[in-house]
Amino acid sequence: MPRILIAGLFHETHTFLEGVTGLAEFQIRKGTELLPCKGDASPLGGVLELAEEWGWEVVPTTDFRATPSAIVADEVIEAFWSDLEERAALALTVGIDAIYLVLHGAMVSESLPDVEGEILERLRGLVGAADLPIFGVFDLHANFTQRMASLSDCLVAYRENPHTDAREAGLIAARLLKRCLETGVRPKQYWKHPALMWPPTGTGTAAEPMLGLEKIARRLESAADEIWSASVVAGFSFADTPDTGVSFVIATTGGDESATAALDELCAYAVGHREEGNVTEPALDAVLDQIDPPPPGVTVLVEPSDNIGAGAPGDGTGILRGLIARKIPNALVCLNDPVAVEFLQKAQAGERLWVAIGGRGSAIDAGPVDLEVEVVSHWSGLFELEDKNSHLASMNGDCFDMGPCVVVRHAGITILLTSRKTPPFDLGQYRSQGIEPTRFSVIGVKAAVAHRRAYDGIATRMLWVDTPGPCSSVLSHLPFEKVQRPIYPLDEAPV
Repeated sequence: MPRILIAGLFHETHTFLEGVTGLAEFQIRKGTELLPCKGDASPLGGVLELAEEWGWEVVPTTDFRATPSAIVADEVIEAFWSDLEERAALALTVGIDAIYLVLHGAMVSESLPDVEGEILERLRGLVGAADLPIFGVFDLHANFTQRMASLSDCLVAYRENPHTDAREAGLIAARLLKRCLETGVRPKQYWKHPALMWPPTGTGTAAEPMLGLEKIARRLESAADEIWSASVVAGFSFADTPDTGVSFVIATTGGDESATAALDELCAYAVGHREEGNVTEPALDAVLDQIDPPPPGVTVLVEPSDNIGAGAPGDGTGILRGLIARKIPNALVCLNDPVAVEFLQKAQAGERLWVAIGGRGSAIDAGPVDLEVEVVSHWSGLFELEDKNSHLASMNGDCFDMGPCVVVRHAGITILLTSRKTPPFDLGQYRSQGIEPTRFSVIGVKAAVAHRRAYDGIATRMLWVDTPGPCSSVLSHLPFEKVQRPIYPLDEAPV
């Protein structure tokens, strides 16, 4: 019965945001607290389910995870490592056969630009761990590094964006670990980073260039049994690190020559299609001209600059201001604003009062909007996901807690105010609060790509807009200092 040590560390770090993400913002599970995740919609839940099926003895250690946000406090990394080191060292004295990690891959702390690489290096330094197989799963939006490649045997990226396959990617990595344990053969990882990066809006796998890159990766895996995994890593361009950007990882038992050829093919395709990945949006006013007055059906206005899934505060007022100025009727927006929620907690349904909404989370935004609103309803904010294969499920399992919520109405605009940032990846977010999204003419969504799993089914048209915010798709607007240069699109062309 193989003994497999399991740990998880998950955070997508937006280094251009104000503030620091501390321990209080992480969901932390330790030891046997990981085991109830078995069978849920997350990668961890899937791996635990397979482990039971195969008869693996799981050694659960620690799992830290938080929604995307600002740079992480060093104390978080040290708290994670302290617990992992203690539990792993104890397990190693008894003996383990392998390590399985559930990672994001784009975590940055105050002093560590490559947190995952640092954790892998510390793991390898433990007595008895230097020669253990280390397998795992990571997010397609990682900023992968050479250290991550060298210090692990096979890390498998999600293959879909929106991330509908996060759990399946975790299962793929687990099956490859089983192959390693049964055959005694271990792959080696090779990594390459072409000099380019794309905004999240350019990394959807249903369109080029990601569509073509994923096809190449699957062909490489099927054509050569020696290639265990070929991962297309889209990167996370809102992190200022030396390794930010697109990269590729091959886990193979073949030689250097074949791995290099595979990486070169992927890099050449990415470079050749670099402009298709540099997706930016038109100005909000130009888009509102198209829907004023609203045409039949549901129009979804997508606001990447306030993309909650990329760490933005989710309280940007750009779309709200545009809807108010145009007096667009029958519109729906959601803002994360715990201050406004607290202010409105004692107001009764039907009561009208003035409140300042949004605009507190980023200096780039114009600031709060003072509105007279009618209070519609109060809710707890906890909801069960309608889609157990969404990216939100991969991050949090079957449920999500938005914190206390208030629904208010101003003129023809319904506003859901939450106390906790909630990526708009599941329509249960609205339906759990007494709101049916299909009844609205216009819906504002704070996302880039991952929302499409939920909204494609109800949208008559989907229009992306440029508004002030920290997740602008125009990467040249961000004050990069640490990325490798030259790099596209900051510079003329990749090298």
